[in-house]
Amino acid sequence: MNGYLLVNKEKGMTSRDVVNIASRVLQTKKVGHTGTLDPIASGVLVLCIGKATKLVELVTSTEKEYVATVCLGVETDTLDETGTVLNEQEAMITKEEIEHALHTFQKTYMQEVPLYSAVKVKGRKCYEYARAKENVTLPKKEVTIYHLSLEGEPWYHHGKTYFQFRALVSKGTYIRSLIRDLALALHTYGMMTDLVRTKQGDFKLEDCLSLEALERGEVQIQPMFDLVSHYPKKVVSEEEIKKIKYGQFFSNETHQEIVVMVDSEDHLLSIYKKYEKNENLLKPWKTFI
Repeated sequence: MNGYLLVNKEKGMTSRDVVNIASRVLQTKKVGHTGTLDPIASGVLVLCIGKATKLVELVTSTEKEYVATVCLGVETDTLDETGTVLNEQEAMITKEEIEHALHTFQKTYMQEVPLYSAVKVKGRKCYEYARAKENVTLPKKEVTIYHLSLEGEPWYHHGKTYFQFRALVSKGTYIRSLIRDLALALHTYGMMTDLVRTKQGDFKLEDCLSLEALERGEVQIQPMFDLVSHYPKKVVSEEEIKKIKYGQFFSNETHQEIVVMVDSEDHLLSIYKKYEKNENLLKPWKTFI
């Protein structure tokens, strides 16, 4: 049983909870997810099964799309509505101001990770410092915001501004941190009240299995090759399959970074990477035969 499943993770559960359900239903421990969604979030969760767990790293690296709901005028320690309120003020922000802020954040920048995150500092996760009430210098990571757009009209309640936006972002982007940064640009505080991952790479929310269907066992494992179909591929001969089995190098005339090796029926056999010591060669990276 090797392949993947697309599941619509529900709000209020962890990504690990979904993995555990899939493991029980499929009766295998070899299940891994490809990008954590916070309990407050829902949406696309790609599960790799069997040998496909070797592809988690590649799938995680793809760009992701989200629809986020924001409350301006409130700051919490978790940067979302589940946290403890740190600061609060009236924030009546116009649609034009919000759209301008969204436009200015379509860029690459150094984003500070949230305090409540699993990013490690000196061997400890950031949230461990938070729970122990210890100070920690939060690291910054380069992220790219490819596209931001306002969804519908802002609305106002008790002196606060609420709005939704759609974001297409690079791997490692924290939407909670993006909301904090957008709020700062609007000279106020901000927190996330809801988050839906609508797309990961080429995988869309409308193609995802519901949690109820997963628990009923209504699953159809999709082929591993789909996870890497966007990379250059090489259809190998029987003789070349032997080279793969023996871990031999291939020539890399076109200087590709990654090449997917498949048989005549598109069964994934191996993934090769450019050899760092000679760009004219491909070295074996992940093998499935």
